[in-house]
Amino acid sequence: MRAVVQRVSRASVTVNGEITGQIDQGFLVLLGVGQDDTQDDVIYLAQKAVGLRVFEDADGKMNLALSDVKGKMLVVSQFTLLGDCRKGRRPSFVNAARPEAADVLYQSFVAEVKGHGIEVATGRFQQHMDVELVNDGPITLLLDSKKEF
Repeated sequence: MRAVVQRVSRASVTVNGEITGQIDQGFLVLLGVGQDDTQDDVIYLAQKAVGLRVFEDADGKMNLALSDVKGKMLVVSQFTLLGDCRKGRRPSFVNAARPEAADVLYQSFVAEVKGHGIEVATGRFQQHMDVELVNDGPITLLLDSKKEF
């Protein structure tokens, strides 16, 4: 399971002209589910994202987590994070989970984050989405439940 986590001052996702999810301060999480991912990956990645200390404390140091600043999370499914671009010019998505399995783990990730007391907004699974954000910092982090960077 892979996630791109961006610290934002605001973010929203729109489907067919309708805003389906919107937050102010917090994280925009683009979430990709791999074919071998399980509930263990969901739990690991949700805990890691919720626990990231990338918000400034009173001394200006990145020392506070999402809950410390009463931040929210906008989670958007993005299978293209599993794209393999090593060969040719067209990405291969063979490592991405099938939509049915991916949706279950995507919804589980959202539930897991909510279980940590974080308010979560979402896009719409398997829909064309327009995502707008103001990246605060910019702070952008890559999380992967299968490998270390």
